[in-house]
Amino acid sequence: MRYDFDTKISTDRSSSAKWREMLNHNSRLGAEIVPLSVADMEFRNPPEVIEALRDFLKETTLGYAAPTEAYYDACLAWQKRRHGWLPERRSLVPTAGIVSAIFNAVRSLTEPGDGIIIQPPVYRPFRLSIQKNGRRLVENPLKIIEAQDGTHRYEMDFDDLEAKAADPNTKMLILCSPHNPVGRVWSAEELRRLLDACLEHDVIVVCDEIHDDLIMPGHEHAAIMCVADAGEYDRLLICTAASKTFNLAGCQSSAIYIPDQQLRERFCEGLDQVAQGGGLNAFAYVSTTAAYTRCDEWLDQLITYVQENYNFLKGYLARFLPSVEVYPMEGTYLAWVDFRSWGLSSSELESFMREDALLFLDEGHVFGTGGSGFERFNLACPRSVLGDSLERLVLATNTRGIPSTTRGIPST
Repeated sequence: MRYDFDTKISTDRSSSAKWREMLNHNSRLGAEIVPLSVADMEFRNPPEVIEALRDFLKETTLGYAAPTEAYYDACLAWQKRRHGWLPERRSLVPTAGIVSAIFNAVRSLTEPGDGIIIQPPVYRPFRLSIQKNGRRLVENPLKIIEAQDGTHRYEMDFDDLEAKAADPNTKMLILCSPHNPVGRVWSAEELRRLLDACLEHDVIVVCDEIHDDLIMPGHEHAAIMCVADAGEYDRLLICTAASKTFNLAGCQSSAIYIPDQQLRERFCEGLDQVAQGGGLNAFAYVSTTAAYTRCDEWLDQLITYVQENYNFLKGYLARFLPSVEVYPMEGTYLAWVDFRSWGLSSSELESFMREDALLFLDEGHVFGTGGSGFERFNLACPRSVLGDSLERLVLATNTRGIPSTTRGIPST
């Protein structure tokens, strides 16, 4: 079956969070302006998921729901089939989203004042989960490495990581794998070195793998449990979900794998303390089961389409705005784009995008240290939407007279 990723969604989008945020900023914008910010898709859901939900509504009532055997089987089989490891059934803890799971892990597995490492620029809720719970933020910023051809990519700063993990007050590391927003797919060697540092100093690793299914051609995701080796390092929480992969964020479902029984019991006790341990909503189990059992082909076609969108973005900007650098997108559907050569402050760049170009992106500065001057483009959209957005960007650049012919050398 050939799936349609080209047709623009034409129904009312005012209930969408990213559309609502855009319209709150400028209520005069029409449907032709599509936000490319929050990481959900401007594609229809897989028809197999819609069919499963319709059948479910025809056959049952919307009472309190519990995970079925089909749900557990689907989650475990997906990890085995797509990522090469088979979790134990007892290790799976369903939660109503990965962000709430990370907040719960911080609250239930560490104490106030404990140090928790993140690797900025990185997904903003990581930082919030630490600060809102009274823990100490420990930053291990990623390094920008310049290749011989002048392009750039990110790497981990392992010397800094090992020094900060050695601090006896450091108790946890929150890892983004693949990394949002910079698009890195960490190699097995990189993950092994990170785990070695954490193993040596008894640091718990919370690994957010929500983008693990969204790997671009030519790259391979190393599931952290494959790297950890059975039994050698199990002080891990592996956070997964069908929501990013199949555009199901509204179903509020994630699967958290916690191999260590003691950590799992503490995590579940933390859920119970805030009344989140009683199960997910009725649609969560059905949509996840359908996605993981019936939608492999949809996902394969999606990845091809997103890769083509990335190539389109990179080629368009290279032609019309060569001073802007598109960083490699090895995974996710989120392109990390460097506008630092323009010399604008974060507020000036955001104002230019929203007011001049009518582009609603995720601003780089919200991802913390090292993010200022970057913009994150959501490429999970029809190519016509991306093309229209880039046309507005180039037109606004020409109107403002922003130099576009030279690429500055980013500072590291």
